[in-house]
Amino acid sequence: MREIDEKMKKIIKRSSKKIGLPPGTLVHIGEKKIEKTRIRLIDYNDETFQEKEVKTIEECYPFKREPTVTWINIDGLHEVEIIDKIGQQFDIHPLVLEDILHTGQRPKMEDHENYIYIVLKMLFYDEQEDEIKDEQLSLIIGSNYIISFQERVGDVFNPARERIRTGRARIRKSGSDYLAYSLIDAVVDNYFIILETIGDEIETLEAELLENPRPATLQAIYALKRKLISLRKSIWPLREVISSLERIDSSLIQQSTDMFFKDVYDHTIQIIDTIETFRDMVSGMLDTYLSSVSNRMNEVMKVLTIIATVFIPLTFIAGIYGMNFEFMPELKWHWGYPVIWILMIVITIGMFFYFRGKRWL
Repeated sequence: MREIDEKMKKIIKRSSKKIGLPPGTLVHIGEKKIEKTRIRLIDYNDETFQEKEVKTIEECYPFKREPTVTWINIDGLHEVEIIDKIGQQFDIHPLVLEDILHTGQRPKMEDHENYIYIVLKMLFYDEQEDEIKDEQLSLIIGSNYIISFQERVGDVFNPARERIRTGRARIRKSGSDYLAYSLIDAVVDNYFIILETIGDEIETLEAELLENPRPATLQAIYALKRKLISLRKSIWPLREVISSLERIDSSLIQQSTDMFFKDVYDHTIQIIDTIETFRDMVSGMLDTYLSSVSNRMNEVMKVLTIIATVFIPLTFIAGIYGMNFEFMPELKWHWGYPVIWILMIVITIGMFFYFRGKRWL
């Protein structure tokens, strides 16, 4: 819970930079994850293809008027002037640009007639730090172009790029709406990889719970629970986004693409169901751990209670003959000491068989 509180404090602190500024003021709110913004451009149709990295955003302007499909990918959001130039050239509303620069957005979809604005969460599993890291992905879907905004270099779109390069898939024959589907589908498919990793962690923890639950096991369960909370927060709103794309009445989305968005919607529902199942399993694991610890404590208390019960009559006998009265016949009797020992041993053995008969041992 401390990690979540720290994240919330950082978000609130960054958001405070916009206090007092008019709506639509472009301020980057988030971490600077790369040193220099990188712009990559892919332009294609059924017959032609070109891919290059451009030095300035102005080099992308001529492609807006081309009949081909153009994908402009921006890595890095801290250079606000680049985002501002894109907004002016492609007639993007200042409030949309503001949302692009504010990296704490919830997944959503907005229809602006000339373009569609979509916010997604692209997730990565960091094996070294053993945590799920998220990155805001913003998509501007136009009639013949898509502009994607990412926080850092590196994404899950390489399969889509490869299909465009080879020219063998449907993507080269379709418009920008199908390219948007391909990018969203790549993001959603990556969620399955993360869920698979979490599923492996759950299996490992379940085996550890049955064999030897330790305090470290409880910490691992809580860490897993935090991961699922973060995952649910990023994916749950996506269901409404995909559903809106499926039902949207816009000339930018062809009817032939609706069935593909429906397929992505089905995958999203499957992911959400899996997350809910994992959450129930982790809650059950927490109950199992607490029950296991309680049972182990009960076993320890049981052993200690039996030992204490065995020594109660022995202590009673020792206490009586430890009193310093002068007239105690057994104190001066020659066989007094061995008889007391025999009595104590008989009592101990008798109690042992009694507990054994009661199945307390």
